Amino acid sequence: MPERIGFIGVGRMGHGMARNLLEKGFPLTVLGHRNRGPVEDLVARGAREATTARELAEGCAVVFLCVSGSPQVESAVYGEDGILAGARSGFILVDCSTSDPASTRRIAAELEARGAAMADAPVTRAPKDAEAGRLNSLVGASDETFVRIRPMLDAYSEAVFHFGPVGAGHTAKLVNNFISMGYCALIAEGMAVCATAGVDLRAMYQVMSRGAADSGALRKMIPAFLEGDLTGHQFAIANALKDVSYARAMMAGCGFDSLLVEAVQKTYVQAVEKGYGDRLMASLMEMHEERIGRLVVPRPRADGA
Repeated sequence: MPERIGFIGVGRMGHGMARNLLEKGFPLTVLGHRNRGPVEDLVARGAREATTARELAEGCAVVFLCVSGSPQVESAVYGEDGILAGARSGFILVDCSTSDPASTRRIAAELEARGAAMADAPVTRAPKDAEAGRLNSLVGASDETFVRIRPMLDAYSEAVFHFGPVGAGHTAKLVNNFISMGYCALIAEGMAVCATAGVDLRAMYQVMSRGAADSGALRKMIPAFLEGDLTGHQFAIANALKDVSYARAMMAGCGFDSLLVEAVQKTYVQAVEKGYGDRLMASLMEMHEERIGRLVVPRPRADGA
């Protein structure tokens, strides 16, 4: 009989992950949430529902977390009736959030003192890939823990990568996101330069997409943007700022003197300060419109042409 799994955070990404675990034979218990839709869908499919993180930890061999970041992870772990209160020998906590590796290692040490273990297993790709079971999982864990959780990760992942001990998965995810967020910041600023200098944006995209400047970020952002659609890259600017800020702290913590992270972070700080935090990545273009005083995002003409 497969081990019972608990899941906290059945939102846009977590719902698909939890559903795949359930449908691939793992008994599942989910933590209730104000957003009842995903919880009720999973319960209708056969999951149980718990009312506290402690109850979830006490009743499950492994608990997965998929929340916004380290503050939410720490709240679930250390809060009243939290995971730590229910942890015991043999228990495993798997954090699939994009979190601060220093926080991850502190939590792992607390769990180890109780005979429990931790793995960090953040994911890449989009909610549609979570539903389809096509995520990439970036894992930090002991070899023993990795072997035990690997079948669970395979339930919702197309590829699983073991980067090293606890904290290595979150470190790898932050490097990945720093590079990706850096691409987006460069793309937006480059397009703003084109708008300022009178360079045709469509021609610029055609050149970039055929050479070394091509990237997944470019292809998500620009084709939609050229039609006036700012939703091509489904990632919120506030989350980008969070991830780049974590990356900056991680680099400082390991003694790496970055030449670029401060500049990338500044882009997202300014975008959030200007009120674009809840918008998606291509809205960096709107921030640049304010800065340069001219349109970057193509707009339909009044006559509809």
